[in-house]
Amino acid sequence: MATKWKRERYRILIRLAASTRAFVTRQNGTASETYSGMRVILALLLALWPIFSAAQSTEVDVELVLAVDVSRSMEPWELEIQRRGYAEALNSDAVWAAIQRGLLQRIAVTYVEWAGLATQRVVVPWTLIETRADADRVSAQITAHFDEGLRRTSITSALHHAAHLINLNEFDGLRRVIDISGDGPNNSGGTVSSARDSIVEQGITINGLPLMTHDPNGPYARWGIPDLDAYYRACVIGGPGAFVIPVTDWDNFADAVRRKLVLEIAQAPLPVWRVQSQTSYNCRIGEDIWLRNMDLLSLP
Repeated sequence: MATKWKRERYRILIRLAASTRAFVTRQNGTASETYSGMRVILALLLALWPIFSAAQSTEVDVELVLAVDVSRSMEPWELEIQRRGYAEALNSDAVWAAIQRGLLQRIAVTYVEWAGLATQRVVVPWTLIETRADADRVSAQITAHFDEGLRRTSITSALHHAAHLINLNEFDGLRRVIDISGDGPNNSGGTVSSARDSIVEQGITINGLPLMTHDPNGPYARWGIPDLDAYYRACVIGGPGAFVIPVTDWDNFADAVRRKLVLEIAQAPLPVWRVQSQTSYNCRIGEDIWLRNMDLLSLP
């Protein structure tokens, strides 16, 4: 299977050959002169070939962005559970077995934390995992240190940033997946469903891990919604085989991440997770909640 770069390289070379041949034919009418011109084309292509060959992508079963919510509605201990959960999952026997079941038996992963508009930080840059030692190194990087949370919640910006990372990396996956977790609806950066649609059109699948763990009477309850799983299904996920695994208890977080990674890596048959609502959804509910709460905060 040709890589992204290979396909682009071939297109460039074909266009170059076609345009040069047309130019030679226009300038030289005889067959012998056209033949001489084609020899020039061949020499040019052979000279350029090493340049085009040097930047080939590495083929993998899946390019996987782990996009993890670190907005300030998350407590420090919750942020730590998230990182340890992803680290344990990547280092688990189940995930390693999923990698081994792949056609190429290797994947590319990056771990990114996100919050508000243009607020993303790459904790683990794109890394090839094809041995247990590779998985160990990625896990160690994830838990090397723990940063504080960031302000606002822009799922839209996180998705665009993740797609940008996929499109500019040095890997070529049989599948391209964004795995996004979050504890609330989008409230900045534009409508999340529009971002979802544009990214899915690029051949990228988006899966969701909604964190439905907040105390309904807690300080952040006014910013959240009770059916976050339904919101993710209606407004966030998309693409072939896209799915949602809700987390309702932090004790189950590591297991949920492990199951999710196995499904994403091995493209296993998908079980069905029921969401709390199957009706049409207001995908701007997070922005509406933000505006309503801002009005409340401005009252004397």
